[in-house]
Amino acid sequence: MNKIEGMNQCKSSYLFRRFAANILNSMSSTTLNQQAIFPVSQMAEHLIGSEIIKLANEVNERINQGEKIANLTIGDFDPKVFPIPIKLRDEIIKAYEEGHTNYPVANGMLDLRKAVVDYVSRNQKLKYTADEILIAGGARPLIYAIYATLLDPGDKVIYAVPSWNNNHYCHLFRAEGIQIEAFPEDNFMLTATSIKPYIKEAKLLALCSPQNPTGTVFTKAQLQAICDVVMAENIRRGADEKPLYVMYDQIYSALTYGDVEHFDPVTLCPELRPYTVFVDGLSKAFAATGIRVGWSFGPANVIDKMKSILSHIGAWAPKAEQIASARFMNDHDALDAYMVHFRKEVEERLRNIYKGFEALQNEGFAVRCIDPKAAIYLTIQFDLKGKKKKDGSIIQTTEDITAFILGEAKLAIVPFSAFGASTESTWYRLSVGTCKKEQIPDMIAQLREALNSLQ
Repeated sequence: MNKIEGMNQCKSSYLFRRFAANILNSMSSTTLNQQAIFPVSQMAEHLIGSEIIKLANEVNERINQGEKIANLTIGDFDPKVFPIPIKLRDEIIKAYEEGHTNYPVANGMLDLRKAVVDYVSRNQKLKYTADEILIAGGARPLIYAIYATLLDPGDKVIYAVPSWNNNHYCHLFRAEGIQIEAFPEDNFMLTATSIKPYIKEAKLLALCSPQNPTGTVFTKAQLQAICDVVMAENIRRGADEKPLYVMYDQIYSALTYGDVEHFDPVTLCPELRPYTVFVDGLSKAFAATGIRVGWSFGPANVIDKMKSILSHIGAWAPKAEQIASARFMNDHDALDAYMVHFRKEVEERLRNIYKGFEALQNEGFAVRCIDPKAAIYLTIQFDLKGKKKKDGSIIQTTEDITAFILGEAKLAIVPFSAFGASTESTWYRLSVGTCKKEQIPDMIAQLREALNSLQ
């Protein structure tokens, strides 16, 4: 470096330091200790985080400070109450001991995809090939990939409210959500009549059964009527127009109770197979939310594009967990035995709480509960607006109801507004994934006491 080059480099360095100093000096004393905020994308700027996780975290903070609260908010499991299958646990440990810690193949380990083929065949009598299966780190990346594969900015998506996260996925992909309010008389499920006025403008119909947050399911007649409407629309569109696809989230399909059956679009209407993409996985059926093994199956061309998208994101399920899941799923006796026990334990909690709410309703309290049909959720209502509390204040909003139930009954539940429903709705989701059976009588008694304090 010659003398002139050295002087120029020193000058540039000096100017840069002066520039940085000027930025810092321009900040007021109140912002010196704060991180500077610069613009981000419009999508990120207006994206809302999970309302459910936010509420659950707030409740857990209160519990950590010593409050005794029944936290029935999040759709997760307490491993001490609902441990994963022993066979699955042992196979995960074994897979790590065998050294399976490198990348899995992009669409999932072949043994697991074959196990999913067998699982789908056994449980739904549907015949798919391993090339029509995609493995990912739970259901969320798969739903993300479905939206990314099937939608362009401005495309319209039909979904029910309340429902889980469709509003957020629409925001992520600049799609336009067509939110259709579902009602208790329809078990909070969409109907053919409700979607028909919007069917011609939509590119995706997002369905979930059993439904999160309601724990309700499509009846055969309900789903058949929807399938007929979708198929008729795709015939009308022909080969020159983008078809109407169906995303069918059945992550809770193994958890149905009594004589309730799970139905799916392709079984009821085989002609819908080229337009239907399923979402499923281990997370809910085997209390394995942290294992992060989910799968999607559907038309090979769609699954292949989803694989490409997820390969760039790296949203794979860990290789060891995939190998372990395949071994567990191929042990039909272990799988079936776990499901019988697990389903019984979840249903017992749901029904005991339901009976408690029935008793409260029969005593004249302004509560209501939908008969549990599936999943790990109860749909409950607190029609408390206009009631006077002990301090003389009046419950006026759903936020007031939520605060009252949490503060006085020490019961943490999620309002349907967190799932896209109106903020005026007085319906709530109650999750039993962390609920101990012996807690239920005290929980109902405390709720009764709180409701009794209202005038």
